[in-house]
Amino acid sequence: MVMASDNHPDLDVMEAAPAPSAQREPEWSTAGFADRRRLSILSVSHMPASPPRFGAQARMHGLMTQLARRHDLTAVMLVDDAFDIDECRRAMQAYCRDVVLVPNPYGRDGLAKRLLQLRSLVSLRSFDRLRVALPELQRALDRVLRTTPFDIVNLEFPYLGHCMFRQAPAGAPRPRLIVDSHEIAYDLARQFAATGASLGRRLYAGANWRKLRREEIAAYREADGVYLCSADDEKRLHDDIPNARTAVIPNAADIDFYQPRSTDPAPDGRTLVYFGLLSTVPNIDAVTHFVRDIWPRIAARHPDARCKIIGGRPPPALTALAGPRIELTGFVPDLRPHLAAAAAVIVPLRLGGGTRLKIVEAMAMGKAIVSTSLGAEGIEAMPGRDILIADEPDAFAGAVDRLLAEPDLAARIGGAARQVAVEKYAWSSAAQALEDFYCEILETRS
Repeated sequence: MVMASDNHPDLDVMEAAPAPSAQREPEWSTAGFADRRRLSILSVSHMPASPPRFGAQARMHGLMTQLARRHDLTAVMLVDDAFDIDECRRAMQAYCRDVVLVPNPYGRDGLAKRLLQLRSLVSLRSFDRLRVALPELQRALDRVLRTTPFDIVNLEFPYLGHCMFRQAPAGAPRPRLIVDSHEIAYDLARQFAATGASLGRRLYAGANWRKLRREEIAAYREADGVYLCSADDEKRLHDDIPNARTAVIPNAADIDFYQPRSTDPAPDGRTLVYFGLLSTVPNIDAVTHFVRDIWPRIAARHPDARCKIIGGRPPPALTALAGPRIELTGFVPDLRPHLAAAAAVIVPLRLGGGTRLKIVEAMAMGKAIVSTSLGAEGIEAMPGRDILIADEPDAFAGAVDRLLAEPDLAARIGGAARQVAVEKYAWSSAAQALEDFYCEILETRS
């Protein structure tokens, strides 16, 4: 895992997901694009894009592999200890012309992270900035930018916004800088400050999010354009920077990888599934809230019901919740059989930002989903037809009860959800919208 801060915003979109093939989706339509030249794009991130094991990586991987079909991609990315750097390099070389991975000595959990957090308390910079402020990364960027002309530098998240990107070989124009927001990170950190498990964590998060806000807004102001996962996040950014050039590029799914298959098990009528990287604050809160406040109501009405929680790195507080009817599986190499066998997918999120890949992937699998309003924020699905929405524990349990009691209803909602995913949430469509945004920015070059 990357940057496993107690309140680190970028982890909250991370899911426990397999590594789908980069070549399953069809080529996007080229109608109207014949006159566009091949772009040279530098992708920069504080984590590797591939192989995609959780949501933040899935977004990068999905967009990059699609863009690579029409454009030349180079990647310069940090790699924390939790990643296998050789595995990441091999995976990314499948679609990038050049891959530069820089080990991050600050990307460690345990004592090293705690010491850096203490250092951040007396620093003007946020913990998130301190953890990625590496001279080695800037040197790698200098080498790449000064030897290869790029049209676009695509920066994932705002945390590396302090780096110098506007460089080019002698005589070449400097690249345009575009930021993929993923979510409004400081707003997410502010949520953590209000909901921390202890007074110490709330006080720490309260100090850190204000620093993060200053850094994040500065990164967006410096950029030529910013793209976001949802219209809600776009509005939040415009509240701070009214004149920002923005576009909404939604999260999506590999709709040919995530789809119902005849070889998958049939829904068992009793199992509820939640999946996500279980070391993140929103996922920890969602699972704890569900097991303590919602599950007892469901279990009382359905004695044979089961809850399966899928995801890597659960903390002791979550493993303690396991029991005869509540299973924590850990990370699974292929999520599809588990989703196929489920009676429903639950998304009881109370914290977070952006849009949830867990929802679009479950929709692509044709599953009925019960989510909170926040969990489904930014997803164009009609409540009651494509998804069930409930926020209070009684209402959430009641919605799950309906799906367990009426398998035909679950099948109808799942079928409608699959149709929404195919029509609106394919990575090929998202990448085409991103190419449009790139070209819009390039056409206004001064």
